Amino acid sequence: MSTTLRPATPEDLDLILGFIRDLAEYERLLDQVVADRAALAAALFGSPPQAEVVIAEHDATPAGFALFFHNFSTFRGRRGLYLEDLYVRPQHRGAGIGKALLAHLARLAIERGCARFEWAVLDWNAPAIGFYRSLGARVLDDWRVCRLDGEALVRLAGA
Repeated sequence: MSTTLRPATPEDLDLILGFIRDLAEYERLLDQVVADRAALAAALFGSPPQAEVVIAEHDATPAGFALFFHNFSTFRGRRGLYLEDLYVRPQHRGAGIGKALLAHLARLAIERGCARFEWAVLDWNAPAIGFYRSLGARVLDDWRVCRLDGEALVRLAGA
């Protein structure tokens, strides 16, 4: 049994959307998925791309994905790599695919001169938190994510 990683291509758009929906269902957020093929095509394969995707295949079967982009650390004066989504299909879990995806992104972060590699995890997702800690990740309990969207975003923009 072998796992291969490859950059996504435009032909993977339906696969990526499926992974996004599967992840959202797992996270109990499926009702929040509004992304469609056209939006993803523009974001992932437009000029310039706004994000990138790596597809994991296990024995030539799509098994998972990672979607990431660059952010910037003013404290470090360098960009970072931010993992937006990581998902491995249930039947492929335990085969090292999640670790392979994260290790691949860690190598990319180093190759690209990034100061850090970050992501968020839902506080109830104990298996993921334990997994990330086993890889050496620190869970930053003293930081909270703030988000403006929908009407709140529009309201503030009009202020």
